[in-house]
Amino acid sequence: MGIFERYLSLWVGLCILAGLLLGNLAPELFQTIAAMEVAHVNLPVALFIWLMIYPMMVQVDFSSIRHVGDKPKGLALTLVVNWLIKPFTMAALGWLFFRVIFADLVDPQTAQEYIAGMILLGVAPCTAMVFVWSQLTRGDANYTLVQVSVNDVIMIFAFAPIAALLLGISDIAVPWDTLLLSVVLYVLLPLVAGALTRRALDSANDHSRLNNFLATVKPLSIAGLLATVVLLFGFQAQTIIDNPLAIILIAIPLLIQTYGIFAVSYAAARSMRLPHNIAAPACMIGTSNFFELAVAVAISLFGLNSGAALATVVGVLVEVPVMLSLVWFANRTRHWFKSSEGQAEIAHKGQREVQNEH
Repeated sequence: MGIFERYLSLWVGLCILAGLLLGNLAPELFQTIAAMEVAHVNLPVALFIWLMIYPMMVQVDFSSIRHVGDKPKGLALTLVVNWLIKPFTMAALGWLFFRVIFADLVDPQTAQEYIAGMILLGVAPCTAMVFVWSQLTRGDANYTLVQVSVNDVIMIFAFAPIAALLLGISDIAVPWDTLLLSVVLYVLLPLVAGALTRRALDSANDHSRLNNFLATVKPLSIAGLLATVVLLFGFQAQTIIDNPLAIILIAIPLLIQTYGIFAVSYAAARSMRLPHNIAAPACMIGTSNFFELAVAVAISLFGLNSGAALATVVGVLVEVPVMLSLVWFANRTRHWFKSSEGQAEIAHKGQREVQNEH
């Protein structure tokens, strides 16, 4: 984990301050950038988000999907959490906090946008940073790759319907054309571009050219994320200065969601007797979010100055330190799970006993 990833929350915090400062000193500049739109897509933000997403998609090896049946229990756990639990708990927490608990602190329209941003975070399972979390917990790298590949394929078809369902339940008007355009622009096209790039660079299957390329473009991904944060907080500068409490209000349900989902996943993994190198990445994938996609879709659906866009960016600020704390916890509780080596030894022992009987 490089210095940028390790201190990502710090860089995001500094970019938030920079955005707020610049947004108040040069509001005309941000108004000009905000006007650069085509079909509800802001071009500068779209460029930065592509810089974020594209290198992540190059890492995904879709040939790994053929191994989908090798460790079915861990994959089943993640898919259930990602697509049948997490989106709905996120929507429920958004409704609970911004329609009930914080109802007197936030006006109804803004509350609705915060809920929408949280829903978009909940429907977008992690794609890139999960490789980092898996590595830090000594997870099975091949298994993690299968998980990410399968989730990306499902996301093409499931993201828009589930997001539309939950936004509709929350009484938020869903512009289907913009939502589908966002999925094509920020999921399908980067996936295709990443797959073609990987195929061109890794034709020899030795990963050397591919790894060199990823090392080159990785800083661009971080730069795209930080530039997007500066722009978003520059657009929202006056709103946030007038109501700084908004960041805290959004962060509270996001923290509850993240720790709660991990607790459910980790308990399920233990009850399923998964080895730690499968359980840890499975739970990390189910807990973290593809916040780059959520940011992009929130901007497309609700606008650069919306509460939905703000909520997704707060997700960036919250996720990294929270996930690092979960990595620490997973490593400290490794003894709760059987190791893959231990399970292999049990299997070999059983085979030897059968052979001796014969």
